[in-house]
Amino acid sequence: MGSALFLVLAPGVVAFVVPWCISNWRIQAPLLGFPPARIVGIIVVVLGIAILLDSFARFALKGIGTPAPVAPTRHLVVTGLYRFVRNPMYLAVTSVILGQSMIFGNLTLLGYGGLVWLITHLFVIGYEEPTLRRTFGAEYDAFSAKVPRWIPRLRPWSGPMEPP
Repeated sequence: MGSALFLVLAPGVVAFVVPWCISNWRIQAPLLGFPPARIVGIIVVVLGIAILLDSFARFALKGIGTPAPVAPTRHLVVTGLYRFVRNPMYLAVTSVILGQSMIFGNLTLLGYGGLVWLITHLFVIGYEEPTLRRTFGAEYDAFSAKVPRWIPRLRPWSGPMEPP
């Protein structure tokens, strides 16, 4: 229940409510005058939503908790897409925003997506990673040493797949 509520309140607002407020989901000229950008945007949004839902489910089912700092997981989540990149949830939210910018041809949304990524990056390095290091110690150190923060690995990390 906590993960579902957080999904609506955090990524729901950041990836859907704010973009709607910016764009009114009104279609403008294609970004860079490239009409196929709309099709790419649809694909990016659909993939972003799927990744977001998968990540939230992993937090609830594998991590036994939520992505919210007030109700964190009991276990480090290192399965699924987390074997490729440490922050698939944040990448998914940013992708949904960037996909919408392509669909609607909205440069302001594109800038908003960049701002969301920057704020997320600062949060990750300033709060989340230090907290995970304190909470999970050597387990997080091993994970972060092998799995990149933002650019996915080509092959999945083969470290521990289940919490101890």
